[in-house]
Amino acid sequence: MVHGTGRRIRRATSADGAGESGLAKLIELHALNSFGDMLITIALASTIFFSVPTGEARGRVALYLLITMAPFALLAPVIGPLLDRLPHGRRAAMAMSMLVRAVLAWTMAGSIGGADLTLYPEALGCLVASKAYGVVRSVVVPRLKPARVTLVKANSRVTLAGLLATGLAAAVGGGLHLLGPAWPLRGAFLVFVIGTLMAFHLPHQVDSAKGEQRAVLHASPDPAAEPDEQAGPGARPVRPKASLRTVGPAVILGLRAVASLRGLSGFLTLFLAFLLRVDPVGGLAPTAALGLLAIAAGGGNALGSVFGSWLRTRGSEVTITAMLMLATAAAAAAALWYGLATVLVVAAVAGIAASLAKLALDALIQRDVPEAVRTSTFARSETLMQLAWVAGGTLGILLPLDGTLGLSIAAGLLGVSLLWTLLALARLGVRSGAPHPRVA
Repeated sequence: MVHGTGRRIRRATSADGAGESGLAKLIELHALNSFGDMLITIALASTIFFSVPTGEARGRVALYLLITMAPFALLAPVIGPLLDRLPHGRRAAMAMSMLVRAVLAWTMAGSIGGADLTLYPEALGCLVASKAYGVVRSVVVPRLKPARVTLVKANSRVTLAGLLATGLAAAVGGGLHLLGPAWPLRGAFLVFVIGTLMAFHLPHQVDSAKGEQRAVLHASPDPAAEPDEQAGPGARPVRPKASLRTVGPAVILGLRAVASLRGLSGFLTLFLAFLLRVDPVGGLAPTAALGLLAIAAGGGNALGSVFGSWLRTRGSEVTITAMLMLATAAAAAAALWYGLATVLVVAAVAGIAASLAKLALDALIQRDVPEAVRTSTFARSETLMQLAWVAGGTLGILLPLDGTLGLSIAAGLLGVSLLWTLLALARLGVRSGAPHPRVA
């Protein structure tokens, strides 16, 4: 049975030429990465969130965000440029991110029982290593996707594999936690050791940097290349430096909208997690309410990834705007008619919207960003998405635990972002068709 299941998984990951291009190996590596990260999350949540009263848990989570996210906010702008300088060592970078988390997971297993403060800097190291892996993974996908598979579909398959592995890891981690709080971390250690070895089995084109240059996020286009008048009429035109200035503001529009949706995900994750502990809706026990919330959010993410595999690359701006509109409407409905059904709906819709909008953003980058800077663009967008999630989560911790108030504020902030996006979309118009013809 195990052999047959493994064969079916390998056949699914290798479909559409992914086995020949090497994308299948990346899909399997990402599934392993997501499995290990979920085991660490379960261990931290059981110590920081579930093991203490709600009031104390809010303080612990706030401390966790402060100690881990504040340094990460300083390190995040460095991660992308640093990885840009390692274009020939991406397999080694992914392996190193796995190895670092393996060592830290083993170290955390020895300190998690006593809730030692050393747990927080160790968690910071895991976060930085995980995000470094995510950045490298994003820039590697274009190198491994088969010719007949779009970047959106390739990313959706990688993401869906990670989500399925996360769901499986939640069950495994829950079982390991019954043995003791350190056992999920010991399981993560084993997973990341295997991932370290798997990273070196990725194809050699992962380390290829042919045609790549660094990108700079900016909303204004550069002027067209013009001849240098001082050098004479026969001089060659002065080409602008490779950057996102060569493609205009459409990518920036997408980044702003998707960052808003990621902020909503972070807000709902922490705000509803604390709210349902003290005031579970529908007469359910807190554990049952949190379980249903996790299923709704995870199912929404999975559905968004499935829909992304069917998404066409045309009209990506419209897709992103539609997802932002859908999330705003769901948050407003949950604020007006707060209850179990609307809470589950807004969690599922937020998952679908964030997942599908991110895939549409990938399509927008594929269409508008010149190939010379496309991979570097993914590195910078991943950092922005993480910081947006943290901002939303911080807001969820600071607000009073009132469902109507919290969801009303979320709907209002999304409404502002939606209005900004609609105005920008009306000014820019909607492009469709072939990828951007210019190469910086």
